[in-house]
Amino acid sequence: MLVPQGTIGAAMAVVKRPDLWIVALRTAASMTPRRWWAHPPFLPLPDRGWMAFRLETAYGGDARGPVRAEDLITYLEWRRRF
Repeated sequence: MLVPQGTIGAAMAVVKRPDLWIVALRTAASMTPRRWWAHPPFLPLPDRGWMAFRLETAYGGDARGPVRAEDLITYLEWRRRF
C-alpha cells in the first residue's frame, strides 16, 4: 500500500490540535467504506481510487502527495465550522 508523503506529519499536526480531534475522527469515519471488516486488508482505510482522486484534485500530478499538514488542518477547521 502506498502512503502519500507527508501523511505522518499531517497526522502529527492533528495530534497537536485537541480541538480538532472529534472532527478528525468524524472525518475518518465518513471516509471509511461500509463493511470494511469483510474485505482485505480488513482495515478501515478509504478506497484507494477515491483517495487517489482526492489527492490528484488537491495537488495534481500522480496523486502521491505530498499531503501538507496545513492543508489538513485547514480542511478540518472548515468541517468544524460547517
